[in-house]
Amino acid sequence: MSIFKGSMVAIATPMNLDGSLDFDSLHQLIEFHVDNKTDVIISVGTTGESATLDFKEHSSVIKTTIELVKGRIPVIAGTGANSTSEAIELTESAKKNGADGCLLVTPYYNKPTQEGLFQHYKKIADTVAIPQILYNVPGRTSVDMLPETVQRLSTHNNIIGIKEASGNKDRSMDLMKLCSENIQIFTGDDKTSMSDIINGFSGNISVTANVAPLEMHMMCKYAIEGDIEKAEEINSKIEILHDILFCESNPIPVKWCLNRMGLIKKGIRLPLTWMDEKYDESLNNALIKTGIMDE
Repeated sequence: MSIFKGSMVAIATPMNLDGSLDFDSLHQLIEFHVDNKTDVIISVGTTGESATLDFKEHSSVIKTTIELVKGRIPVIAGTGANSTSEAIELTESAKKNGADGCLLVTPYYNKPTQEGLFQHYKKIADTVAIPQILYNVPGRTSVDMLPETVQRLSTHNNIIGIKEASGNKDRSMDLMKLCSENIQIFTGDDKTSMSDIINGFSGNISVTANVAPLEMHMMCKYAIEGDIEKAEEINSKIEILHDILFCESNPIPVKWCLNRMGLIKKGIRLPLTWMDEKYDESLNNALIKTGIMDE
């Protein structure tokens, strides 16, 4: 049975007020997730501000995360890049540092063709022997990896899954039909995660789990077990977070919430900025309504 399943948090990267890395708060965050039964930690993904960490910082956060987790739950390293050679270098570094797997976003900005996507991922998988999860998020990258391309890649021994974050239910079903015999399929959309898992996905690579880890763990657990009533009960309690955590670009609202919860400082790296105060009341009310914070 795969070690990658359930609620898989795309963990935020804590920073100090000047944007430098805050490893003390990272330790606190990791203990928070272990205590609240998060199933897998994804280090330095989109929510972890991978786009603005340099190579040394990127590798350091992954290495430190693995060291702090101490084997208690699996750690997947975000190692995608829009340069194939850079993605290979990051993936090799993650393997050396002891990651259980890697998550590789589709190359962004340069808009490769479907053949280019196939060759990109095949080259990485041929070069580095570590479990690799493809990551399709066209809303961020402006490139959409089609199910047929995923199917071509799904037979590679080192490619074990895909995070599908298009938010398209038809796409989810197409992937299930074409690829589920070869690879695991994970949702990257908190809003559809419950129904996706009930329909056969292995888990959710989640933003909401940063703020409500225990609730996301239990919702995913019940959905995997087919207990729709219990899964719906939990999801209805926290579904407000699935929307409001995107009132500004991710991870701006997540970091605001984690700071409000006393878990991290007010650190974020340019070009992202701290959340506009006009959203404070709405976010605060959502934390109270879901029971995450007291009034």
